[in-house]
Order: sequence, then structure tokens, then C-alpha cells
Amino acid sequence: MPSNGKKEGTNVPLLQDSASTNVPLLQGSASTAPSPDDSAGTLTRRFWIESKKLWHIVGPTIFSRMASYSMFVITQAFAGHLGDLELAAISIANTVVVAFNFGLLLGMASALETLCGQAFGGKKYYMLGVYMQRSWIVLFICCVLLLPLYVFASPVLKLLGQPDDVAELSGVVSLWLLPVHFSFAFQFPLQRFLQSQLKTMVIAWVSLASLLVHLLVTWLFVYKMQLGLIGTAITLSFSWWVLIFGMFGYVACGGCPRTWTGFSMEAFSDLWEFVKLSVASGVMLCLENWYYRVLILMTGNLQNAKIAVDALSICMSINGWESQICYYSISGDLDCNWCLLLYTDIDFPQ
Repeated sequence: MPSNGKKEGTNVPLLQDSASTNVPLLQGSASTAPSPDDSAGTLTRRFWIESKKLWHIVGPTIFSRMASYSMFVITQAFAGHLGDLELAAISIANTVVVAFNFGLLLGMASALETLCGQAFGGKKYYMLGVYMQRSWIVLFICCVLLLPLYVFASPVLKLLGQPDDVAELSGVVSLWLLPVHFSFAFQFPLQRFLQSQLKTMVIAWVSLASLLVHLLVTWLFVYKMQLGLIGTAITLSFSWWVLIFGMFGYVACGGCPRTWTGFSMEAFSDLWEFVKLSVASGVMLCLENWYYRVLILMTGNLQNAKIAVDALSICMSINGWESQICYYSISGDLDCNWCLLLYTDIDFPQ
């Protein structure tokens, strides 16, 4: 039949053109195999990408901490121009009295990192502001409880073997540093609040502005207004509060619209649980911080204590600059909140 003849003429082989095309089973496998040079280039590129992500966080954090620490160093430098006794007094006030509380309060504020990370990961953005306010409350109460260390600094220092003139002047300076003491209760939670949202550049810029203000105001108070050692303490207190108002101004003026919704009465709930977590974090950090301070106290028992304390305080200030780089680079790399933000698909709140 014609139809059958047509079908027979149009029979197509099952593997038509297979011989002409000559397509290997693993086409391109030899050409796409990564060479050692390609692997090295890929590793280098990935290393560069990940390093940029980390330095985007760690770099501003290190700078902000060094700027804040430099305020203490500048204060000591200006006090050193006033005399050996003044330098010894401001050194003991900063590195013993203030730093004793600094380590405890900084550790207590570190509990906020965990809580803010959990709230951010659960997309409960408003809870970041609530947790920060709870931290303010807890740390402020702790500052009140630590007030006797400032009020009775002179007799305590004398009891620990410090020279009478150094202990008396250190006690006076410590009272003028009380605003710095209370500023820790607000500054540390604000920093953790902004860091958990990767707003580290904001902290860096505010820290730079505060450092420049501190340098200018200290020069005016010490050299132009001749306020002496008390002037250096006043400028340090003023500059730290400039730092706080700068960060809070950014938060309250719309910089964190989804995580800051204003003051809330919810901040007064579950305070005891927050206290337990904060105290545990504070004890871990303050024990690491306090053994440095013992060196200053021991130096005060040596002969010619003023020169010995001056020399050691300068060395510790230089070492402190280095520690800001090491400590905050490590904490930036390992902080769970930052790793969560870098390597997950959580939408960042605008």
C-alpha cells in the first residue's frame, strides 16, 4: 500500500546522527576540571570576600573602642603636664577606681549581645529596644550600688598602702568622675544595641566626634581656663556623655525605626532573670580585667611611688591601645550575632 511504502521510506534509525555528532558521554569533563591554579584563585577570592565582611564589622568596632580609650589617655597626658602628683592621682582614679567598675559593667552589658541576637533571629525587632531599656535599668542600679567605691576612695586607697597625698587627690578626682561612672550604664547597652544591627559605622563616627570634642575641651579647660586636674576630670565626664547623646540621638531620631519604638513599661518585667544573666557575664569579664589593676596598687607601695605609678600607668596605657585591637577583633569575629547576620538570609530591618 502507498501508505506503508511511505512509512518504510521514512524509517529513522534509533540513534540517528550519533556517529556524525560524536558527542562523548562526559562531554566537557576534561575541560571543566578545576586546575590547581583555579582552586587557588577561588580560595583567594573567597578569603578576600569573607575578610571584607568581617572588617566591615570589626574595623569600625576597633576604631570606636580605641577612640573611647584614647579619651582616658589624653586625660592622663594633660594631667602629666601638671605634675607627677597629678599624673599619679588621675592614673589611680582611672585605672583602679573607674576601671574596677568598668570591667563589671561592661561584662554585665555583654548579656545584651545574646538577647539581642535571639530577638533579631526571631524577627522580634521591637524586643531589641526593650532589652536595651532593661539593661539600662539593671546597670543603673548597679552603678548606684557601686557608689561607695567613689565616695570612700581616699580611705580605701590609704588602707591599701597608697601614699597619703596620692590617695587624697585620687579620692577628689574620683568624685568628679562620677558622671563617667553613670555613663557606662547607658553607653554599653547602646553600643550592643547598635552592633547587633551592624550599625558599627554609626558608633565609629560618634566616637570620632566625641574624641575631637574631648581634645578641644580638655585643651580649653587645662591651658586656657587653668582648671587644673579637676578640669581634666570634668572634660572626661563631658566627652563620655557626648558619646551617649550622639548614639541615642541617632536611635531616637529614626535611625532604628523597627527596633526602637520608644520607651516601654515592658522593660520593667522579668528584671530578675535579666539580672542573673548580666551578673554571670559581668563576673567572667571583670575577673579578667581586675588583675591588671592590682599592679597599680602594688606599685603604690614602692619607694618614690609617684614616679613608679606614673611610669607604669604610661606603659599600661600603651598596652591598652594594643589590647583594644586584639580583644575587639576577636570578639567581632566570634560574636554570634554578627555571624548570624552575615551567613543567614534574615531580612535586615531598615
